[in-house]
Amino acid sequence: MFRSNNVAARIFERQIVTPRPGTSVNCVRQFYENLVPNYTVYDVDCPDHSFRKFTDDGQYLISFSRNHQELIVYRPILLSFSYKGENCDFVDIHQKTKRFDSYFTQLYSLPLVSSNEFIFKDFFLYVESHQFGIFATTTAQSQDASATEGAIHGVPSIEKITFHLVRLKDGDILDEKVFCNDYINLVHSMGVFLYDDLLCILSLRYQTIHIMQIRDSGNLVLVRIIGPFCREDDELYLNSHVPVAEGSHFLNGIKQRLLSFIFRITWNDETDPILRVHHLKKFYFHFQDYINLIMWKAQFLDRHHLLIKFGSVDGGVSRSTDHHHHPSFFAVYNMESTEIIGFYQNSAEELYCLFEQFYDHFQATSRNSLHLRFISSPCNNVHALDQLLGMKTKACNSAQIFLVVIISCDMTSDYLSVRT
Repeated sequence: MFRSNNVAARIFERQIVTPRPGTSVNCVRQFYENLVPNYTVYDVDCPDHSFRKFTDDGQYLISFSRNHQELIVYRPILLSFSYKGENCDFVDIHQKTKRFDSYFTQLYSLPLVSSNEFIFKDFFLYVESHQFGIFATTTAQSQDASATEGAIHGVPSIEKITFHLVRLKDGDILDEKVFCNDYINLVHSMGVFLYDDLLCILSLRYQTIHIMQIRDSGNLVLVRIIGPFCREDDELYLNSHVPVAEGSHFLNGIKQRLLSFIFRITWNDETDPILRVHHLKKFYFHFQDYINLIMWKAQFLDRHHLLIKFGSVDGGVSRSTDHHHHPSFFAVYNMESTEIIGFYQNSAEELYCLFEQFYDHFQATSRNSLHLRFISSPCNNVHALDQLLGMKTKACNSAQIFLVVIISCDMTSDYLSVRT
């Protein structure tokens, strides 16, 4: 069937033709073949700010002052120009295109920090359903932090980390959550993950996952804490039933879940008694290595499951781009049953296959996001899948390199997507 590339014909066709099931999004995207940016404005006189990003819905431009003390939010506007007569004064148009306020209008400038704190410019999360923004402010990092009970040796400390929930339309600070003498990896939001109205914050120093819910009223409500204890009454039960000698300690709850899962897999997967003993010896040989693992990162797969990345202490506090140089493991944790239901080494072929088939579950920050349907991924696009397979042939560390590279390559713009 002949299809015209004329935009008027396409609009008429959209009114009278029903697209085939599952192709409506692609039909909408075809309009971008007619609406193509064809001009770039250079040397715009921009304010001396540190610009962070646009929100996913394009409603706000987030920026910070150069001293990292204030949040400055802009609203994008359309450049417009009108004139009388037959001849247009192109000089006036040219001067207007050079002004920043021709494209953006400042909504407000909001001080977020005190004198000894600063806004962490690489961190920003956007709650699209309510147009809330989550920002982080911190004090200076201390490398020689004193040892405290429950803290991991070798992990630095930050005196104060504060998460601010801000309503972007008017700059009202709705709620704050403070972590004292802790360490959370805020670079590119590595230590924090947002899924719908759920917020996951991983404390590297105390190996604790804080699950919080963002209420419609703008409150941050603590839902559960995973780490030393997995169930709400674990601590009460241990204190009332298990006497602990002075100087002794238990493994934390998430580490016990992990070791018991590895043991059960080792025991149940092998029916031959001789081979089972051999695999158990291997398990006990690496027992201390498993105990030394710490949680690097945690993210939601859905509202009930977490994907937790384990590794060494050195890898956990290094730069995010250096993580693929350290061996690591991935565990799938069910928050309702408090059980580990999957454990994979970073180079496992099985993990790569799961990542390839269920890519969107590793990526999505919301099942209800409007722009999520416009993201090309190996799950829904043959070109993205070919790209992933091509990278696999060049990579020696299949799973982990893909989790680092592919996640950073997602494009929600129709002009930059591999689907167009």
